[in-house]
Formats: sequence, C-alpha cells, structure tokens
Amino acid sequence: MAHRAPSGRAPAAAPAPSRRLARRVLVLFTLSLSCSYLCYSLLCCCGGPAAPRARCPPARSAAAKKLLQKSRPCGRPPPAEPPGGDAPARRPREPPAPPAGSPPGPARPGTKRLPQAIVVGVKKGGTRAVLEFIRVHPDVRALGTEPHFFDRNYDRGLEWYRSLMPRTLDSQITVEKTPSYFVTKEAPRRIFNMSRDTKLIVVVRNPVTRAISDYTQTLSKKPDIPTFEGLSFRNRSLGLVDTSWNAIRIGMYAVHLESWLQYFPLSQIHFVSGEKLITDPAGEMGKVQDFLGIKRVITDKHFYFNKTKGFPCLKKSESSGLPRCLGKSKGRTHVQIDPEVIEQLRDFYRPYNIKFYETVGQDFRWE
Repeated sequence: MAHRAPSGRAPAAAPAPSRRLARRVLVLFTLSLSCSYLCYSLLCCCGGPAAPRARCPPARSAAAKKLLQKSRPCGRPPPAEPPGGDAPARRPREPPAPPAGSPPGPARPGTKRLPQAIVVGVKKGGTRAVLEFIRVHPDVRALGTEPHFFDRNYDRGLEWYRSLMPRTLDSQITVEKTPSYFVTKEAPRRIFNMSRDTKLIVVVRNPVTRAISDYTQTLSKKPDIPTFEGLSFRNRSLGLVDTSWNAIRIGMYAVHLESWLQYFPLSQIHFVSGEKLITDPAGEMGKVQDFLGIKRVITDKHFYFNKTKGFPCLKKSESSGLPRCLGKSKGRTHVQIDPEVIEQLRDFYRPYNIKFYETVGQDFRWE
C-alpha cells in the first residue's frame, strides 16, 4: 500500500546542476591563481631570472589574500645586490680582538726625549759645524734649529721643549744647540733642573777673532752700524774696553764659566777648540764622540777641505748622503781691523784667557 506524505510539507527541490558547476569552476580558478602566484613568488625569491615588475593580481578570495601577505609585497623592487655578486650586501665584520698578551701593532719608531747633550756655546765659535758633523753619527739625532728654550722660551714649559725634539731610539742620543745659553745667567740652573746629568759642549775660539767674526756677521745685516773700533772701546786712548758690547762680553769665557761650575762639574763639560775644528775636524770630533760615550764613527774619511771657504766640509751629509758645506754665512771674509786695535784687545783678554786655561786644564794657545 502506498504511503502519503504528511500534510503541509513539500518535498525539497534538488539543486540545479548549473549552479553546482559554477561553484566548482570558481574554486578551481581561485586555487589555480593562488598556486601560480605562489610559484612565481618562490622563483623570484630564490634568485630566478629577472623579470619585469608586474602588477599584483587581484585577490579573488580570502585564501588568495593570505598567500599574498606571506609573499614579498608587490610593487617593491628586489633588494640590491653587490656588484659582481649574487648575495645581498652585508656589513663587513669587525676584525677579532687580539688575544690577551699578544704584542701591540706597529708604531712610529722612536720617542721624543729631552736632550741628553746640549751645545751651549759660543756664538761664532763653530757650534753649527759641530752640530752638522756630529749628526752624521747613527747614534745621534740632533735638532737642526736653535730652540732658545733656556733663554727666551722657558715659560713655554718642558713639554713644549720636548715636542721640538727628533724621535730617537733607546740607543740614540738627542742633541740640540743654542750658543746663547753660555752667556745666559739663568741657563745653568734651568738645565740643571731639567736634568743634572746633561752633557754640555762648549766650542771656544780666540776671543779677538771671535769678536771680529761676530761684528762681520752683524755688519752684513746692518751696514750702517759704527766701526768695530768705535764699539770695542769706551776710551781707546786709555785702553778702556767696552765690556757691555755683546761681541766683547761673550769672549770673557772664564767669567761665564763660573756660573756653569756652580751646577755642573767639569767632567760634564767638554770644550772644543774652534781652531782645531778647522785644521783637524776628525780629531776634534773624535773627542766629542768619546765625551758622548759613543763609538768613533766620524773619521777623516768624512771630511774634505774646501779651499774657497777655508773650512772643512762633509763628504756625506746626514740628510742626503751628498757632499755638504756649511751655509754662506760660514767662512765669510772678515773686515779689516787696525792691528793696534787687535793688540789692545789681546792685552785685554789675556788675563781672562789664562784663568780659563787654568780652570779647564787646557791651553788653547791664543797668546
């Protein structure tokens, strides 16, 4: 027997085949689009062949939007690559710190030190020659200019003075020269306060010849100065020498030496003969090397006599390795002085010279 359907209800209608087909096509299209974009993104990220920038395809569904968010944003250029390389540029690594106890890196050779030896005088005695000759020695480094620290620039301080010095190794000696120190009253005390072990070099010369040389140099700069005779005497007829004139006063070696002996023993002061420095430069420089405690390296082979200047010259200089003579101001012809004036000055200097010989234990034969 056949059953009837309950009253008031209609049987459910089956979905139309065309609607189901449309849904399937839409899902397949969305999945296909998502897979295609995913493959494209992976190829670009893995360094695949460069492709022109394209617009992002529109997201058709939520699944497509999620995939787009995980991939590189569209419209942005790929990260820049270093020239000639495939990997992106990276920040260079810092070099690793040296292990504890390892030796330090290379540094500038030598140290600036206060001078262990100073050529303190005298002006126009031959101090420049001594400095140029001694700096040929490999164990000596010398300051070429005159710093005038202990007479004019003392208020600048020792660190300023040290900064002027050349760099030296532990085995080398630092030397400077300023001839005016010898006649500067404060210089002995100031040098002693710097170092009581400082070695002092004094180049001396016949005081009459030295005074004439001093005057000749001044005359070349100031041609209108008075005559040598006029500056040397307060009263020539009475034989009164003007000791206030610097050219005369410097040659009173015994007087100036007294100030130095208050602070330094004679064993720390070496006297170079200005006359022998011309006739026997190797012999005088040999004594200087002995005084400084260094090997006798500077010998006869380093010198030749320049007949034009009347002065020895170096066959090889310290800087260029070429022959070198002192400047034009060295070895210039002296002005002619009245022989009677010279004799009067010899008489004036004689007692000072004798006292100087006795004090230093050396006869320079200026009489």
